[in-house]
Formats: sequence, C-alpha cells, structure tokens
Amino acid sequence: MDESKIVNSVKYWIEKTIIGFNFCPFAKREFDQNRIHYELVDDRNTEEQLHSLVNEFQRLDDNQDIETTIMVFPIGLESFFDYLDFLEMANQLLADQDYEGIYQLASFHPDYCFDDVKQNAPSNYTNRSPYPLIHILREASLEKVLEKYPNPEDIPEKNIALAEETGVEVFAEILRKSQS
Repeated sequence: MDESKIVNSVKYWIEKTIIGFNFCPFAKREFDQNRIHYELVDDRNTEEQLHSLVNEFQRLDDNQDIETTIMVFPIGLESFFDYLDFLEMANQLLADQDYEGIYQLASFHPDYCFDDVKQNAPSNYTNRSPYPLIHILREASLEKVLEKYPNPEDIPEKNIALAEETGVEVFAEILRKSQS
C-alpha cells in the first residue's frame, strides 16, 4: 500500500472538488496553510479503526497547529453500508469519550448516497471521495467561521444545486483522475 499515493489522491480530490467547487467555504485556508493532518488507517479490524479515531482526537487535543484531521480508510470500509455502521460507532465513541461539542465528524465515501436520493444523482458527489474518509473538525473553529459566513444553513442546498448543475461526469472524472 503506497501511503503517499493514497494521501495525494485525497489531497487532489479536496483541491478539485471540495475547494474547487467551494463545497466547504473554509477548507481552502486550512489546505493552503497545511493545517490538515492526514491519517491512513490500514487495518480492517473495527476495534483498531476505532482506536485510531481516539488517537486522532488526542492528537488534535495535543496539537493546536493541526486544525483538522482526515482519516483515510483504504481497506476495510469499502462497502458503504459497512462504512455507515462504522460511522455510527464512531459518533457513539465521540460521545462516550466526552468529545461531543469539541469535535464533529463529517463523512465521505466513494459510494456515498444520501437518503431518498438515487445512487447516480449528482448531489451524492458532494460527499463522494476516492476512499472512505472520516473528517474530524474542531467545533469551536467551525462555529467561529460560521458566525462570519452569510447564511451558513444554506451551504448544503447550494452545494446540491451546484452539483446538479455541474453533472455526474465532471465529478466522476475528478475521482478517476484522483486515483490515477
């Protein structure tokens, strides 16, 4: 497993999709300032994956220079349904470890599909990534940025509209290029 190739794939996708389409209006600054930590989890064991998540909470606790962490799971969570089960456990672990209100988890997966949305809908590409990812965000930073952003509650709807307008092929091509 080529760790640098996998991380570069994720960085390419962030740059071209998340920043390129402004799906997350605050990602560019952290990306440009290299304040994102990428953690590759190459273990299929759920317990070990969850242990890695706790380690990342602790890394963020101990490292204010890291704004956010993106955990990359190249193996073990290929099935979207397995990933959703893991995400549920991860959110429960966040609560059990008393990190609610401190960190928040965002989810991305190659087969991401919103509830009640067709699998091939362009809107799914707002959360489709080259690998299964868990994005750990600092809630205090998120709240601070959202205070300055006009109508932050409109971000998801704007992203969906832009994805629908752009179309599946553009996003599918970015994902293909990210993995080449």
